[in-house]
Amino acid sequence: MQDQGRSTRKRTGGRLKHARNRKKSELGRAPTETQVGEERLKTVDVRGNGQKTRALATDVANVNVGGETVQATITDVVENDANPNYVRRNIITKGAVIDTDEGKARVTSRPGQTGQVNAVSLE
Repeated sequence: MQDQGRSTRKRTGGRLKHARNRKKSELGRAPTETQVGEERLKTVDVRGNGQKTRALATDVANVNVGGETVQATITDVVENDANPNYVRRNIITKGAVIDTDEGKARVTSRPGQTGQVNAVSLE
């Protein structure tokens, strides 16, 4: 269970006494690890009256090449500062460097939150 509440530790590293149970508003969700593959989307209800579209898998990226946006096919994840294991598992997160048919590009969007991959060309 993901908990977005207060830390269980003090600034000094000591433990805080558990005073109450978690509130529903403090609960979070597991991260959406968007993979390279045939497009799979999931719609999630969020707080308020909104919805989020999560990309569970995608193989299309909107790549900005010299001020012009082109739709490119993602072939591979080359580099990911968030987690080196994500490169091996072909997981796309914000900041990841992907290999597309337009060349290498850095992801600027959050595919697990917006449902799409936007990227800027590195070449």
